[in-house]
Amino acid sequence: MLPLYDNAKVRRRSQLKVMTQSMMSKGIRFYCPSCGVGGILGLFMIIGLLYLAVLHTSDQASPLRSLGNLHLHTSNAKGNSITNEQHASYRHLQRKPPRLPPRVRSSQYIPNNKTIAADHAHVLKQKTSVNLLWENRQVKVVEAFRHAWQGYKTYAMGRDELKPISHSGEDGLGGLGATVVDALDTAIIMGLDDVVREAGTWIEKELQTRIETKGQVNLFETTIRILGGLLSAYHLSGGSNKTDVAALNAINKMPGPDPNVYLERATSLADKLISAFTMSPTAIPYSDVILRSGTAHPAGTDGGACSTSEATTLQLEFGYLTEVSGDAKYGKAAMRVLEHIKGLPKTDGLVPIYISPHTGQFQGVNIRLGSRGDSYYEYLLKVWLRGGAAINNDKSISYLKEMYDDAMEGVKHHLVRMSKPKGLRFVGELPSGMMGAFSPKMDHLVCSICVRMCCILHILLHQRLIIF
Repeated sequence: MLPLYDNAKVRRRSQLKVMTQSMMSKGIRFYCPSCGVGGILGLFMIIGLLYLAVLHTSDQASPLRSLGNLHLHTSNAKGNSITNEQHASYRHLQRKPPRLPPRVRSSQYIPNNKTIAADHAHVLKQKTSVNLLWENRQVKVVEAFRHAWQGYKTYAMGRDELKPISHSGEDGLGGLGATVVDALDTAIIMGLDDVVREAGTWIEKELQTRIETKGQVNLFETTIRILGGLLSAYHLSGGSNKTDVAALNAINKMPGPDPNVYLERATSLADKLISAFTMSPTAIPYSDVILRSGTAHPAGTDGGACSTSEATTLQLEFGYLTEVSGDAKYGKAAMRVLEHIKGLPKTDGLVPIYISPHTGQFQGVNIRLGSRGDSYYEYLLKVWLRGGAAINNDKSISYLKEMYDDAMEGVKHHLVRMSKPKGLRFVGELPSGMMGAFSPKMDHLVCSICVRMCCILHILLHQRLIIF
């Protein structure tokens, strides 16, 4: 160790002076071999922490703190004075969060007219900005629709689909002009009279010939796109409100053909599609229909099995056609499918994605909410909400709600998982059934379950069918 005394002046040296001289000395390693730069820096850190602790303690204990902004002076050994502003420059290091003012109870707050007016103006301003935001978004959606329709009309009018790169069209859904019919109800909702007129005129002049002459179509795809599109156009054009004077006036102003044209095309198409039900040996329909002959046959793959979702996603369209046409055969044929499935074995409400029209039994063990299984669960609740008295011969259809509730419990218990490490909730699959391994695959069709449940919850709350 270095000596603690200064021989020249024969007086004791401070520890700080000893360390300073040690650092400046070339022989520091000789006198203090274990004392390195890291140790010295650590010592400085400890001293600094002790200094802050002393300041914090003295600041809390000082009665002068309550004197606010007065300049208080404290003398040091040389007579220098230190104001509380100087102390404040150090106190910011340990500053605490500011205290919040006491919360006023709602019963103590009595707004005056000026306050109320200001609040109303603020809310109105917020609503106006939100409305403008959504109106701008609506404009962009309409622009996108018009762009797509213009391209389709120019390069593929009357074809099922547009191929935008090659500027051509193709018939991947049987050649019934799927895009024309499927876009019509959207154009009516948007108020695009020119598009409604163009699409409606094509349906009036061209579609009937195609229904009578085209070949094979898929029952499910043709029902949800063509039959559903025609019935939606009929409804939105006011055709289902023949006794309503206001609706009749609106019909007269509606561009395009008379709404009955849409109903006539829908009925003509359904008369072809119903062969899928009548020619099947069970309540489960065949998958494919030959339009020109009015016959049907099972699918050419999967042993002729029909997708569970395809067989159970026909009831809304065929049921509504029964309501507006007065012919019960359409709704009865479709509802027989759900009545049949009611009696089949299930696992906590969950069912495989294939069902055989030959045996009427489920085929395979694959369970999922994705393709071939998704809309089965969707239509259970939708058909129940829709009612069904006209399409089910006044029989009770409460079993559909029970089947839906059981299925959702099964989804929660068997298909819902949490991802790792993020902990995000997702819906997986059971490709090998309940006894097989869980697959963490969630395709795009499964994602719609969130929107579907929110819409259904809104409907249930609006109709006061559930109470929390």
